[in-house]
Amino acid sequence: MTKPLEGVRVIDFGQFIAAPAAAQLLGDMGADVIKVEPVNGESARVIGVPGRAMLNAYSRNKRGVALDLKDPRGRRVARQLIAGADIVVQNLRPGVMESFGLGARTVRAEQPEIVYATVSGFGLHGPSRLRAGLDIAAQAESGIMWVTGEPDREPQKVGFQVVDSTTAYVCAQAVLGAYIRRLRTGQGDEVEVSLLEVAVHLQAPNWGTYLLTGKEPIRTGNSQPALAPAADIMPTGDGALVVSAYSDGHFVRLCRMLGRPELATDERFATNGARVRNRPALLAELRREFATMTTEEAMSLLAGNGVVAGRINTYGQTMASPDVEASGIFINVADAAGQESTTLGSPWHLGSVPEVSGNGAPELGQHTTEVLTELGYDLTAIRELEAAGVVRTFTAGRPGAQPVPQP
Repeated sequence: MTKPLEGVRVIDFGQFIAAPAAAQLLGDMGADVIKVEPVNGESARVIGVPGRAMLNAYSRNKRGVALDLKDPRGRRVARQLIAGADIVVQNLRPGVMESFGLGARTVRAEQPEIVYATVSGFGLHGPSRLRAGLDIAAQAESGIMWVTGEPDREPQKVGFQVVDSTTAYVCAQAVLGAYIRRLRTGQGDEVEVSLLEVAVHLQAPNWGTYLLTGKEPIRTGNSQPALAPAADIMPTGDGALVVSAYSDGHFVRLCRMLGRPELATDERFATNGARVRNRPALLAELRREFATMTTEEAMSLLAGNGVVAGRINTYGQTMASPDVEASGIFINVADAAGQESTTLGSPWHLGSVPEVSGNGAPELGQHTTEVLTELGYDLTAIRELEAAGVVRTFTAGRPGAQPVPQP
């Protein structure tokens, strides 16, 4: 069965997470993704394990090309790549692609049918358009950190790059919309996505309340500020779980399951408003009961009776979860030397993509020779470009710049 994007070519000029991850999602749908890096490698390659983790997660099945875009010969290769592409994705520092003559306006003037996506930190139109932007800055300036953490402690960031990752999904979604338009009209489009906008939009329920009431949300730790019990942690004899049973019907059911039906009629807890006002007393009562159970016993009791609850898992426990195993989200891929490793697949299932698998992230310049040959360069020309430092190639087992074979 043909994959949705089979035959579509994507040129990925991204670094770190947002743009490479967006291109990765398109690749899993069947697109041929060519990852373009500087001859010394993208920034993620020089930050140790975290950078390697980004590459492994977001550059699977891509073909890697290393070019010096500061050299006119490197820019010529880049233009040739773009000329044969359907989609371009980039998140380089604002103004960099324009300085190379490869910005959206220039490219789309020459190729009006192309879809060109730019991911920025703060958008392309405001006073911060030239600022470099990372996930943490977007979390801070969007209000995410303001509402995250305990009420009497300092603001906290989310425990992973939530804005970067979500921006990738938003970018891929917008690119797919633009590409569908191209299929219908023949016209491409320019896609703009910013970390700041995504971070704000992620908080839509909070913003909805603020826009209706004008009241600033406050940090409430794990609890929901207007509901109880909701997202509250219940320690057990061997771990902990999170429980939400804030509707009156669910709360009555929870109390009966715990053998404490009188709590549901206690005036302190009889309504959601009363439970919110008396949350510390409520949690003390509930936690006393959960502490007598194992996590498995508590989960069996709650899930079997329709109460929302979830184990608080470590990463190891998450990976061993039967539900996670059944999802197939963890996949095995092979690197340039044929060594297998485990990484993450895409979090969706399509009938036309029965299984996401294949190769791991490309080594620096791994496919430079292959791709340049497709563009019409012979081995002599490639060898000359490499000798001049314009491109970088790779030989399996010997990472780094390697001379291509003699013609």
